[in-house]
Amino acid sequence: MTVIRQDDLIDSVADALQFISYYHPVDFIQAVNEAYEREESPAAKDALAQILINSRMSAMGHRPLCQDTGIVTVFIKVGMNVSWEGATMSVSDMINEGVRRAYTHPDNVLRASILEDPDGARKNTKDNTPAVIHYEIVEGDTVDVQVAAKGGGSENKSKMVMLNPSDSIVDWVVKTVPTMGAGWCPPGMLGIGIGGTAEKAAVMAKESLMDPIDIHELKARGPQTRAEELRLEIFEAVNNLGIGAQGLGGLTTVLDIKIKDYPTHAASKPVAMIPNCAATRHAHFVLNGSGPALQTAPSLSDWPDITWDVGPSARRVNLDTLTHDEVKSWKPGETLLLNGVMLTGRDAAHKRIVDMLKNCQST
Repeated sequence: MTVIRQDDLIDSVADALQFISYYHPVDFIQAVNEAYEREESPAAKDALAQILINSRMSAMGHRPLCQDTGIVTVFIKVGMNVSWEGATMSVSDMINEGVRRAYTHPDNVLRASILEDPDGARKNTKDNTPAVIHYEIVEGDTVDVQVAAKGGGSENKSKMVMLNPSDSIVDWVVKTVPTMGAGWCPPGMLGIGIGGTAEKAAVMAKESLMDPIDIHELKARGPQTRAEELRLEIFEAVNNLGIGAQGLGGLTTVLDIKIKDYPTHAASKPVAMIPNCAATRHAHFVLNGSGPALQTAPSLSDWPDITWDVGPSARRVNLDTLTHDEVKSWKPGETLLLNGVMLTGRDAAHKRIVDMLKNCQST
């Protein structure tokens, strides 16, 4: 019987969430760099360069990869021979305490994005709790935990469909991805769940995104299952759409396709698709009773040394003196270098601004 201490789970969750807020997985960095090296579109290559430079700066300064630091999703497998001796919290409360400590850490406070009463008052919980937690009770004497922080932009582009058994999944994906626009911040991954029931397909799609990028290894050895064949077919078909990095066109829209499947009813083919954005954030740890499982920092040598050249045609914009006529002179595809004060807001702020304009109000 393995005894897992309450604080070991709390500390491990908190450490993992701080870690992934500023460290991309190394496999993601390598995949983006490979896409950067072969990209032919100047705009897309520029976007990929900025992703890589931003990632290195985040790693060096221990600051968030993205201002949206995500909703926490946890997949936890608890061994049947595990004991929580002396615990005063439920496992869910332990995980949420880890989330609370991570998002309020004084050295790197992370944005709290979680709202309770989602169709009512939409009040911020202030500490990014609660997490979305998926449990599985398994054989063994360890606690296996996958932790992710999922941004709202990519999560909002999730899709689900109940296909007829004879329908083509590849065709549905190719038809659906363009409707997602660039709001999911490509390049990233598409997680696809096939089978089970509607909710099972969605959970599998999300869990598949916890796996490392290995599409090129799959290409090299060849597919051995129908799911692996689909991964390759969808990978090629989606990249052939030409959406590209940040929707600017180019060769790489997805870095990998992940698929999990499950037996389903003879009359059904449930399919869920969830994208991961360029701020891919996930970590894995195992508790075995020896103490907290803390993440190991990667080497900065894992990041390519890229110098971003904005080119001679870039336009410098002073936001403090900007006029409407200047904005009208901007051209699609033009690079703007912004300097000055910029106020940003999400959907609630946009609605408030529109309402104020309609009512002829000013701030």
